[in-house]
Amino acid sequence: MKAIVVTDQAAGTGGMTLVERPEPEAAGNDVLVEVHASGFTPGELTWPSNWADRLGRDRTPSIPGHEMAGVVSALGYGTTGLSVGQRVFGLTDWTRDGTLAEYAAVEARNLAPLPGDVDFTVGASLPISGLTAWQGLFDHGRLQAGQSLLVHGAAGGVGSMVVQLAREAGAYIIGTGRAADRQTALDFGAQDFVDLPTDSLEDVGSVDLVFDVIGGDIQKRSAGLVRAGGTLVTIAGPPEARPADGLAIDFVVESDRAQLGEIVRRVRDGRLRTNIGNIATLDDAVAAFNSTERVKGKTIIRVRP
Repeated sequence: MKAIVVTDQAAGTGGMTLVERPEPEAAGNDVLVEVHASGFTPGELTWPSNWADRLGRDRTPSIPGHEMAGVVSALGYGTTGLSVGQRVFGLTDWTRDGTLAEYAAVEARNLAPLPGDVDFTVGASLPISGLTAWQGLFDHGRLQAGQSLLVHGAAGGVGSMVVQLAREAGAYIIGTGRAADRQTALDFGAQDFVDLPTDSLEDVGSVDLVFDVIGGDIQKRSAGLVRAGGTLVTIAGPPEARPADGLAIDFVVESDRAQLGEIVRRVRDGRLRTNIGNIATLDDAVAAFNSTERVKGKTIIRVRP
C-alpha cells in the first residue's frame, strides 16, 4: 500500500516521504480500515508516541496521522460491534502506525459509524478537533448555560469546534487570535473577539472558563482571568500558572464512540460546521503539509477518490 512515513523527528514535516509499505493486519479486537480520508496534526511529530511504542521501543519509520474515515475491510479475532463494509470514522491509537496510508489497523472501540450522508473528508476532520472540544468543555470544564468562556485560537480546528459547541450550550463566548481571524471566529459563533497581538487580554475581565490551546505567557495571563470557582482547561501541557481560586486542568484527548456519535449528529443537522482549509491527495500530501502559505483550517488528505 502507499503510505507517508517519517524517520527524523528533527526534520518535522520536511522528513515525510511517500513509500510502499505492507498492508497492516487486524489483531485481536482490531478492524482493518480501507482509509478514504485522513487528518493530520503537525504537532504530533513532537509527541514521543510518534517515535516509540508503548514499551518505549523505536518504531520508526512511522506512519503519522490519527484521524480517519473509511470502510471496514476486515475484522480481527474477537472484534464485535462493527462489520465488514461499514463506513466508520475515529481516532487511532497514539503509539501505532497512523492513517496517512491506504489501510490502517485500528482498535474497534476507537471507531464510530459514519452515516452515509456525511462525506469521508468531513468525517476525517472531526475526531481530534471535535473530541478535544467536547471533552474540554463538558468533561473537564463542566460548562453550563449562562457561563462565560474565553477560547484561544477560536478560528482554528479545535477552537472553532469549541465556539460552536459552547454557543449551543448557551455560553457567552470571547474568542482570541490574530486580526485576520476575527470574522471567522464571529461567524462560528463567538460574541466578542480579542486580537492577541494588539488588544489587551486583561480587558476581558473575569470568566468562568478558559479553553487554552496556546500555552506559555498567554496561558499564564489567562489564569488570572478565571473567577472564583472557575476552570482553566488546556491542551498545551501542564499549566505553569493556576487560577487563584479555581481549577487548572490539562488533558489528552481520548477516543469515545458515544461522543463521536453526538458530534456527527450535530454535523448532519447543521448545528456544527467543520473547519477544513485544504484537501489534498495522498500523492500530494507531503507538499501540502510543507506549504509555505498559511492555510486557515485543517488540511485533509483524500486517500481515495
